[in-house]
Amino acid sequence: MAYMEWAHDLECGIPIIDTQHKRIIDFINELDDACRTGNNEETDHVMEGLLNYTVTHFEFEEALQEKAGYPYLKAHRRIHEIFMKKVAEIRGRANQGENVAPLLLNLLQGWLASHIKGEDRDYVESVQAIVNSDDKEVSSWLSNSLKKFFN
Repeated sequence: MAYMEWAHDLECGIPIIDTQHKRIIDFINELDDACRTGNNEETDHVMEGLLNYTVTHFEFEEALQEKAGYPYLKAHRRIHEIFMKKVAEIRGRANQGENVAPLLLNLLQGWLASHIKGEDRDYVESVQAIVNSDDKEVSSWLSNSLKKFFN
């Protein structure tokens, strides 16, 4: 059984964002699997991938909000910053040799679901106009942004 399952109530209705959230959940499950094997090298590798992907997701999400003119971008960005400070602390403890994967799993599981169902739902209306736009400039921006952040 997976550590964390994707559920319908986690969908925000923006396919690009939902796909990224699903990938984060996949990473969380990969981290849980790696922890269960006891292979610290694999656990560290998966944890780094998860953290790097999460940072990239935040950057993309914020760029999308900025492009959409989301009025609460600054507050949303601040929430990401506070979360990443917690993650940086955990990463620092990992770099000192502490087994922090279980702590990170617990933090991510609770935070991700809460964040998606709360703060992320707040920007959906603003961002859907950009994502669903037929405007070629907007479509080009979106395509270039996806390449920039995820390639």
